[in-house]
Amino acid sequence: MARPEDFRGDFPILNKGDYIYFDNAATSQRPTAVIEAIKDFYENSNANPLRGLYDLSMDATERYENARSTVADFIGASSSEEIIFTRNTTESLNLVAYSYGMDNVNEGDEIVITIMEHHSNILPWQMVARAKKAKLVYLEIDEEGVISKEEYESKITDKAKIVSVGHVSNVFGVTNPVKEIAAYAHSKGATVIVDGAQAAPHIPVNVRDIDADFYAFSGHKLMAPMGIGVLYGKKEILENMNPFLTGGEMIEYVTREDATYAELPHKFEAGTVNAAGAVGLEAAIKYLKGVGFDFIREQEDKLTRRMMEGMKKLPYIKIYGSNDPEKHSGIVTFTMDGVHPHDISSVLNDDHVCIRAGHHCAQPLMQFIGAGSTARASVYFYNTEEEVDRFLKHLEGVRSVMGY
Repeated sequence: MARPEDFRGDFPILNKGDYIYFDNAATSQRPTAVIEAIKDFYENSNANPLRGLYDLSMDATERYENARSTVADFIGASSSEEIIFTRNTTESLNLVAYSYGMDNVNEGDEIVITIMEHHSNILPWQMVARAKKAKLVYLEIDEEGVISKEEYESKITDKAKIVSVGHVSNVFGVTNPVKEIAAYAHSKGATVIVDGAQAAPHIPVNVRDIDADFYAFSGHKLMAPMGIGVLYGKKEILENMNPFLTGGEMIEYVTREDATYAELPHKFEAGTVNAAGAVGLEAAIKYLKGVGFDFIREQEDKLTRRMMEGMKKLPYIKIYGSNDPEKHSGIVTFTMDGVHPHDISSVLNDDHVCIRAGHHCAQPLMQFIGAGSTARASVYFYNTEEEVDRFLKHLEGVRSVMGY
């Protein structure tokens, strides 16, 4: 049976100092395999992909397109043509908002999102709603962060043109019923976008099974480099969309007056692409597959259970979301009576414990639950029970440091 210790040696940063890294929902750490893949690209294949007819450029192109095929297989896409490389989930969602939303949403239409969305899945739709005089509708949640069937069926109406939902909440860790929501949204004629930033590193994703029209995620949360992201889109939809950015490489032919665009997916990838990032993402996906989602889920559930059980012994701690650790996806969001979350994070930092504090780019959710900000500890498969125990010990001492 695998253990986290079997993998920790692969992560250079985890073996420097005595830091406990519990901010994995923000970004994960990178294994040597990913670092070496990026290094190898720059040392042996560095050239501008897609443009040159010399060996280095053709090799760079091949590695870039191989990475695209790996991503397509990773999320169950029908074709690598449906995979667009972006910088991150935020850019992917903005691409959909500008290239699809602005051309397909009209006055009086409704755009449906959830109250727990990351700002990246709120602001682009606020922009579209304002520009097109559409209405933004929020699906609300119960105290465990769950969207009920009654809620989405009552708010996704025939007026809905777009339904955009996070697969896994970055605050509660709850997994939303995206497949069921997609089926109902499609029955009303709506297009479905799924923000998979918190899902792709932790659970198997099959975009065809979900029947998402678009699916977005970032590389940096699943051990890949920062600056590489993915947008999946159904081919028949992408073919009818205008490009988000224009310029080099996304064209087929340019005259003084006009231009024709390249075929999919290149018409959405203007300018010099992040080939090394794509190669690093491919290496991360291969590493993740070697670890296995079964072990990832098992380890996250074990650590979350241990963490929540320890925190429940502290009467001044409030945990948000489900009482079931298995519904947290390794995320535990909490507050401490009398201590601001920023102070919790700062005091823990003195003990080399890294957690997140703030609104987690989810201010409408914070307003909904009545918390200005919260603290968030998030684990991944390379974290250990010993780290959880140390975290709990240091957490117990925070209030005394603050004068209680």
